[in-house]
Amino acid sequence: MNAQLKAWQNDRTIAHVAPLMWFLIVSFLLGILAEAIGYAHPSAPWWKRWPDTWILTVQTFTTAGMLLFFWKHYELKWSTKAVVIGAVMGAIGIGFWLMPTMIYDRLGLTENPEGWMRWLGINDRLDGFDPNKLGDTFWIWAWIIMRFFRAVVVVALIEEVAWRSFLMRFLLKPDGNYWKVPFGKPAWISFFVVTFAFMFAHAPIDYAMAFIYGALTYLCAIWTKSLMACVVMHGVANFIMCWFALEFGKFGLL
Repeated sequence: MNAQLKAWQNDRTIAHVAPLMWFLIVSFLLGILAEAIGYAHPSAPWWKRWPDTWILTVQTFTTAGMLLFFWKHYELKWSTKAVVIGAVMGAIGIGFWLMPTMIYDRLGLTENPEGWMRWLGINDRLDGFDPNKLGDTFWIWAWIIMRFFRAVVVVALIEEVAWRSFLMRFLLKPDGNYWKVPFGKPAWISFFVVTFAFMFAHAPIDYAMAFIYGALTYLCAIWTKSLMACVVMHGVANFIMCWFALEFGKFGLL
């Protein structure tokens, strides 16, 4: 390993910020590529018909590689109490996230509404990639496993180490050694900035529930003082969301 690469690996701030930044940049660039090469004609090869199938795979495993590269910096200390709290709060938090589309079904709506209902995210959430289009059972399960790994492991880790482990600290001591700030130290500035940053990192349809979920994750951080609890909360929430999307055909949630 050359000296520059070693220096990057030893930089705690880069370790916390780079995986999320890479994930977002790759998502943006490959999204442009998908638009350029996508071709929905039935005769087109699979990688042109459904470019997201390989684009998300590239994004997922390159980001996972970065997490492994920086792994030593993440304070993932096991605590049974913290993990249980995180798991319960994950189930509660994703309940709020899924509530708008469940309300849509409960009301028997047939069209996606406008106005305040749209702002709350009340939508059928059917517009997304259905893995059954892949036809072959092996590739269907390969895609499903990749999406669960992406959401439950990769996304949970990159978001929590960036938002909760880095940004919550940085905001409290931006011109000093913010790594000396204890994990989960409460302050209104970190609550609002981190929660809104988390919210705006998602699609507009999810803004209202993302704010609620982000606020609950902030509560988890200051209550447990545990990054592990926040990662477990995020992982459990994303697991339930993936299961719900596949079980009820709500592919727009994935």
